[in-house]
Amino acid sequence: MSKRYLFLIVLLFTAMTVFAEEKVKTQVRETKEMQLDKIVVTATRTEKEIVDTPASVSVVTKEEIEERNIQAIDQTVNALPGVFERRGKGIMDTQAAITLRGVPGQQRTLILLDGIALNRAYDGTVVFGGLASEDLERVEVVRGPSSSLYGGYAMGGVINFITKMPEKREVTLKGGYGSDDLWTAYASYGDKFARKVSTFLSYGYRSTRGDITDYNIKTTAPAAGYSGWSPTTNRYGEIAYLVGDKGRNGWWDENITFKVAYDITSTSRFTLTFMRTLYEYNYGSPNTYVYKNGLPAFSGFGVNENTFIGFPGGKSQDIYKIGYETEVSDTKVKFLAAYNRGYSWYNYSYSTSASTKLLGGPGTTSINPSGSWDLDLQATRPLFDKHFLTIGGAYRYNWTYSKVYNLAYWKDENSLNGFTRDAGGRDMAYALFMQAEIHPVDKLTAFIGFREDWWKGFDGYSNSVGIDSKHYSHNSVSSFNPKGALVFTPFKDTVLRASIGKAFRAPTLYELYGSYTTTAGKTYAGNPGLKPETIVSWDVGVEQRLWKGGVFKTAYFQSYIDDLIYNRTVSATLTDKINVGKAKINGVELGFEQKLDMGLKLFGNYTWNDARIERCSIKPEIEGKRLTYTPVQMFNLGGTFVHKSWTASVIGRYVGKRYQDDDNSDRANGVYQSYDPFFTADAKVSYQATSSATISASMDNIFDKEYYSSYKAPGRTWYGTLTLKF
Repeated sequence: MSKRYLFLIVLLFTAMTVFAEEKVKTQVRETKEMQLDKIVVTATRTEKEIVDTPASVSVVTKEEIEERNIQAIDQTVNALPGVFERRGKGIMDTQAAITLRGVPGQQRTLILLDGIALNRAYDGTVVFGGLASEDLERVEVVRGPSSSLYGGYAMGGVINFITKMPEKREVTLKGGYGSDDLWTAYASYGDKFARKVSTFLSYGYRSTRGDITDYNIKTTAPAAGYSGWSPTTNRYGEIAYLVGDKGRNGWWDENITFKVAYDITSTSRFTLTFMRTLYEYNYGSPNTYVYKNGLPAFSGFGVNENTFIGFPGGKSQDIYKIGYETEVSDTKVKFLAAYNRGYSWYNYSYSTSASTKLLGGPGTTSINPSGSWDLDLQATRPLFDKHFLTIGGAYRYNWTYSKVYNLAYWKDENSLNGFTRDAGGRDMAYALFMQAEIHPVDKLTAFIGFREDWWKGFDGYSNSVGIDSKHYSHNSVSSFNPKGALVFTPFKDTVLRASIGKAFRAPTLYELYGSYTTTAGKTYAGNPGLKPETIVSWDVGVEQRLWKGGVFKTAYFQSYIDDLIYNRTVSATLTDKINVGKAKINGVELGFEQKLDMGLKLFGNYTWNDARIERCSIKPEIEGKRLTYTPVQMFNLGGTFVHKSWTASVIGRYVGKRYQDDDNSDRANGVYQSYDPFFTADAKVSYQATSSATISASMDNIFDKEYYSSYKAPGRTWYGTLTLKF
């Protein structure tokens, strides 16, 4: 708390100094009639203008990020076609994910940060909490299977968050306050010394008391003599009873980034990066809606006290990276070595544990450390006059384990009171890849690539008190992943694309060896014999520049997923995993953008995803049902207006109905744990008061739309900031 107030005092003092010593100036941001195409790296691993890339690619620039109220870096891409950003309860959501083109699950879309894989070794999820959007230079989104260049996780595509490295002195101070007592503070310093050494250092902190997002629902009405509860339904439309909530969902996070780069020569650069993120969540005092004789009741009417408890948890992540780039005789060489270590913990209690009380009592904690080593080497050189060849190799090593302990006091994760169980394991993969860029005739470019991955899971084990420990045999496979694409520009303003490719995803260590038991006493176990999932996808697309400042894009795609990993019900208390599924996805993406001379930019896009289970040998009744957590329809409409010192943006987003259950039986809307269709509108206005100071105000969910994404989503919220740049 003291860090936040000290930082804001310094920030406000600096602002007062700036306003006192400097005349208020206005800066006119000119809109250029002709702009160079955005340069992207992720699509081909080489610098390429976006119109020349063989895939459907989007770029979100630093300016576009600053035009919106971005509180978490995954929100930077939620207005793009073909992209679904799952974030149900604002910055407090620990299950946020980004998926592409209807391919479900974060473990099937690769997320990079400066080329480093963020997908956790434990379960393939990504820790978005704590990562600062202020550090970003741009975001590159590549849709479609990308294992030919990037290996596992890249079934739906790749998203690369690229952080900035200033080429001159740059100081940024930013502070903000908003709804639900949200406090934010950020500071960064970047510089370049002796034309050789570039540095960047940043620190960010946020905290909020949060909102009420978790409710206590029971299936039978409280007994006679109790009042205050209200009838509702569960997500299946069955009668249920709302008896209370778990209190405000509080949150705090912080991050630190340090980067240094040394330009050895004009074509050789060495970089070193360290990033650390940390967050914790908690809950305030719970509320009961049930009364007896005028007094609040938390038990005695068919529920235990602990069903009102919101249990705490947290995660940390440390990233280390060494990079080297050079050019030798027309050959560009890039090398990357990175280590990503994560640690998560959460407390809980079984719903049947009557001894766990609001003010104390026993509980359980689960800790989950994990780590990943990544090595990547590539070389690109021209062939003859106009062809290019990229070759390389990669290595990835993952480890994880999960331990569960009893707690003497459920609020304190350090009050360990006896070991319960643990499980863990390791895996590794090494790969060789190649991509050729060929220009057989004018206006036509062909891309041919492939990658061979050799994967092995090993050292898997599980151990529980009173049960003999198990050690699993190793599991190994190889996967060949080719991709081909054509880019044809028959006319100056027309680009045609077509591609086909295969991708794979090895099972995560959690799927292989992990196990956890819910508060209801149901165990979800891993399967060390799982095979990798695969996907084959093809697409065709058109990009047409229309009149001045107008661009229209469209794409049609089909994807076929095989060996889909699926949860199998063994008994009422045990579920494990098995490769049984096939799925098919048909999709269309449409997008339009118009830039006008008066400083106005308008855009709109539409996505249709028909993603369904085609075959499931252990549960044939779900064949033909939609894939879970995947909306059929999405669209975005928005605009940005820039005039002198003012910038204003408005974006409206629609997300269609999603299902949590594989049989799509959870059809009810507007209730706790449902996934509702929704439309929200967000707006932000910024005023550059001086050459150094910018004031902004934003409002999200302007129309105060009430909806659920499992949790109750935030209603109308506001946020104001002061940013100083020197």
